[in-house]
Amino acid sequence: MLKINMEYRKGILFVRLKGNLNAFTAPKFKDYTLPVIKDYGIKYLVLNLNDLVSIDSIGEEALKEGNKIIKANKGKVLLVNNNINTQVKFDKVSNELMALELLKI
Repeated sequence: MLKINMEYRKGILFVRLKGNLNAFTAPKFKDYTLPVIKDYGIKYLVLNLNDLVSIDSIGEEALKEGNKIIKANKGKVLLVNNNINTQVKFDKVSNELMALELLKI
């Protein structure tokens, strides 16, 4: 199961994931999140994985697809991740407030 919470604030799309991001739930992430990024030309994305229980390679690929769209929009992705082990190579921050400080939009 995967729960997705999205909030757009100060020019940044915050996406908070809870549960598992894997081969079964990655399509939900892609169908729900990626169109928002594309349709609204989102430049800054903060992915909060603190409540994620597990992620597999398919889930990581879904996150990378979001990164590709953000890069095409000349933006940046930050990852809030203190709990889950992932091979995704995004810039990491300890919390969402640090992300706001770092992006300084």
